[in-house]
Amino acid sequence: MMEAATAVAAAAEGGVVVIREYAAERDRVGVEAVERRCEVAPSGGGMCLYTDLLGDPLCRVRHSPPFLMLVAEVICGSESREIVGIVRGCIKTVACGTQKPHRGTSTTTAPLTSLARHHTAPSPIYAKVAYLLGLRVSPAHRRLGIGLKLVDRMEEWFKEKGAEYAYMATEKDNEASIRLFTERCGYSKFRTPAILVQPVFAHRLTLPRAIAIIRLPATDAETFYRRRFAATEFFPRDIDAVLANPLSLGTFLAVPAGCAAAARWEGADAFLADPPSSWAVASVWNSKEVFRLEVRGAGLWRRALALASRAVDWALPWLRIPSVPDLFRPFGMYLVYGLGGEGPAAAAYARAVCRHAHNMARTDPGCRVVAAEVAACEPLREGIPHWSRLSCAEDLWCVKRLAEEYTDGALGDWTKAPPPPSIFVDPREF
Repeated sequence: MMEAATAVAAAAEGGVVVIREYAAERDRVGVEAVERRCEVAPSGGGMCLYTDLLGDPLCRVRHSPPFLMLVAEVICGSESREIVGIVRGCIKTVACGTQKPHRGTSTTTAPLTSLARHHTAPSPIYAKVAYLLGLRVSPAHRRLGIGLKLVDRMEEWFKEKGAEYAYMATEKDNEASIRLFTERCGYSKFRTPAILVQPVFAHRLTLPRAIAIIRLPATDAETFYRRRFAATEFFPRDIDAVLANPLSLGTFLAVPAGCAAAARWEGADAFLADPPSSWAVASVWNSKEVFRLEVRGAGLWRRALALASRAVDWALPWLRIPSVPDLFRPFGMYLVYGLGGEGPAAAAYARAVCRHAHNMARTDPGCRVVAAEVAACEPLREGIPHWSRLSCAEDLWCVKRLAEEYTDGALGDWTKAPPPPSIFVDPREF
């Protein structure tokens, strides 16, 4: 952890800005004030999505040790102190390439391929990667270099912990953020995943009779992911910790209803030794216990139409009318992660797993959407139910190389690697 604060800039007349580690008892109220000031509705009006961290500013990093949160504090004299900026960061070891046997004993880096292309995943190359998120600077203290100093100090900590790369995520139309990271901090545009969001209806979604859903035991889930998906880009080496987290609600496998695994589950090893022609797997994460979302700025007519659609759905569920959930009050979300599959009908099996996740969310009061984040060219994307109006077709991840040495093989410069068909989105930082 950081041992000392760093004075970085004059931010106001007679004041100095200090970058230091977040202290929960001392800083929570000030951090929440910064978050509120930064959540401003669009200048032209319209709807905006707000986030409630449920009183825990560390909620999006605390499940990924090691983690750190920094604050920028304006100090004026001996009494006046105000938090004006924040940033969070965490470090994990993830797959960033694959080892391809060469002549002799040497290895080269091979492009990562789809989750569904190999009976056994090729050997991954791992790197220690840092994730920087939640950068906020109060509007009244922008253009003073505070955001840049927060990023610089966080990167110093990343390097102290041995991180080889750092990456961040932002909306593709957030020009200020993109300029800061690409023009001033040395990041480059890297990946453009899609966030696909499906509303939770009052009625239950039916599953095809030809498809069975199997809940995998935790040990089998780990075996499944390590055997099949370990070389997927951003796959976390500590997948066991992800699956064992209480927020992970289970891993579910969709298979043909008539196959041997549907009749009797013999374990992951037996299944992978002789899998059916098509199948899909995914896990579900309970983000509702981490943060809540709320859509603000909707007109009365939008609210009325949404309420009417829900009333019809509740009264006549057998009609299976898609209804608009109440997104205008704080609501929770389930995240589908670790989605993968194999075979010509894999997308249909992925759709069945997503429908199962919807039905799980339907029984959880306050959970009103189910989301998944996937690579831009994810082969199973067509099988993920979503509403375009609620989804983000193109998010933006930017990456920066921090170190010259690598922990696991000769990767080269990962920042220049072409986009793979699939990525593994870690639910702990979503």
